[in-house]
Amino acid sequence: MAAPPQPVPAPAAASPEVFRLGFIGPGNLAESIARGVAASGVLPATAIRTAPHRRPERAEAFSSIGAHILETNAQVVDDSDVIVISVKPQIVRQVLVELKPLLSEEKLLVSIAAGIKMEDLQGWSGHRRFIRVMPNTPSAVGQAASVMCLGEMATENDENRVLGAATMVNKTGKHPGQLKDMVTSPAGTTITGIQELEKGAFRGTLINAVVAATKRCRELSQS
Repeated sequence: MAAPPQPVPAPAAASPEVFRLGFIGPGNLAESIARGVAASGVLPATAIRTAPHRRPERAEAFSSIGAHILETNAQVVDDSDVIVISVKPQIVRQVLVELKPLLSEEKLLVSIAAGIKMEDLQGWSGHRRFIRVMPNTPSAVGQAASVMCLGEMATENDENRVLGAATMVNKTGKHPGQLKDMVTSPAGTTITGIQELEKGAFRGTLINAVVAATKRCRELSQS
């Protein structure tokens, strides 16, 4: 009698790709992404790095995650595989021109600056392996909607890397007002849009809608 077939062992799970993620500009949105990336397991916190900011608390926020704080942006570029340009839109050009001599083909650049065209990003940096992505406020609570645009030399693998980093974030437990403040800046696109919503009494309209729906629900339950 033939011996019964032996079970074939399942293949070992492939270990996730670990790359070094650098942030040029440790602002609030950058911190939100970095915290989510580390908390969700996309990357270990030790794979994240940034450089000091004019406001010391920004570097301290990254340090509290477990990220490396390097001395200069040049060091961040040299020590990172994926480099996120997370400065204010008004200074993106200046930053990219300064970093241009340091960029090699192996580096993947990602811009999260609002309103800067891919054509300009590539022109200022002299770099074609570029992705433009705009994660929104809910990225801080695990419900992000990120819009992406790939540069001339960006690959599908590059897109997958960035998509995971931009959308995999953790619940913060913070009030929505705090989350709003984290990603708004004076004269920025987000606060300008919020101002228009306030002009139209958007918040009051939402409150009235919830109150009316709750009242009607109670009426129906008593009928």
